[in-house]
Amino acid sequence: MAEEIATVPFSFELYPPRTDTSVQALHRTIDELAAVAPQFISVTYGAGGSSGGRSLEVLKYIREHTNVDPLAHLTCVGNTYAGATTLIREFLDAGITSFLALRGDPPAGTREEDINLGDLESSAQLVQLIDRVQAERVPFRVSEVPGIPGAGRVDRRSRVRIAVAAFPNGHPRSRHASEHIDALLAKQAAGATLAITQLFFHADAYLAFVERARQAGVTIPILPGIMPITNPARLNRVLELSGEELPSELAIALEIEPTTEGQRELGIEYAANLAREVADGGAPGIHLYAFNNHDTVLAVLREAGILIQKENVR
Repeated sequence: MAEEIATVPFSFELYPPRTDTSVQALHRTIDELAAVAPQFISVTYGAGGSSGGRSLEVLKYIREHTNVDPLAHLTCVGNTYAGATTLIREFLDAGITSFLALRGDPPAGTREEDINLGDLESSAQLVQLIDRVQAERVPFRVSEVPGIPGAGRVDRRSRVRIAVAAFPNGHPRSRHASEHIDALLAKQAAGATLAITQLFFHADAYLAFVERARQAGVTIPILPGIMPITNPARLNRVLELSGEELPSELAIALEIEPTTEGQRELGIEYAANLAREVADGGAPGIHLYAFNNHDTVLAVLREAGILIQKENVR
């Protein structure tokens, strides 16, 4: 195959393998995704706990076997300052310097008022904690002075990348229309360097959200998160989890298509059109939820014209 290059930056999200037998399959997926040079690959992580577990194993594989930046998810729900600090240090010790700070979803069947948030009540507080732990661990860096053997110069420390979530159609727990933008401003003020949106189904939702966020004072890049939906069952599950409105055009197309392959092609086409539209509208990149499968997200990038063969570039 001819070498492929990107016309727009892109990244992927994966989740840790659920069984030992799926580890090798995930490694192959990571290798295939890394081969097209994404900006980063993020790995999801469950709430609570003081050990990176399988998430850390995947992040280490990305760091040690590819040239791609691994990005670790961290959540607030059920976590304490001590537990979160231990976990952040564990990731930093493994060479992980990119994070996605999330409030986290409540456990299934738990009411909002019964959620154990622990010591961290918002993702903005988690952003601050990540930055503080890294600053305590590496308060500065020393670089050599050219021409003066043994001399060193104290420079500012390298900052970690801290991404946060953004919600184009509003957060499901928002109490007023602009609360999700106010929350994004708070995350930015806490030290966030990047935002990644939850899924959406229409380009206008993302583009209008970015415009409102910019008018409110958000200056960090806002990556659109796009999820290829390749069958009705997945669409229904995603809508149940996200609270997004039913995308009727996609839903009808998937329901009336009789074959699995046909449904897959429809989902790829829909996601590719969405990626193309937001890229044309000025998105700084595309973040794709991969479901631990490389074929579908790579097909989306190719159909969108974001990943093209080098020989076709003029």
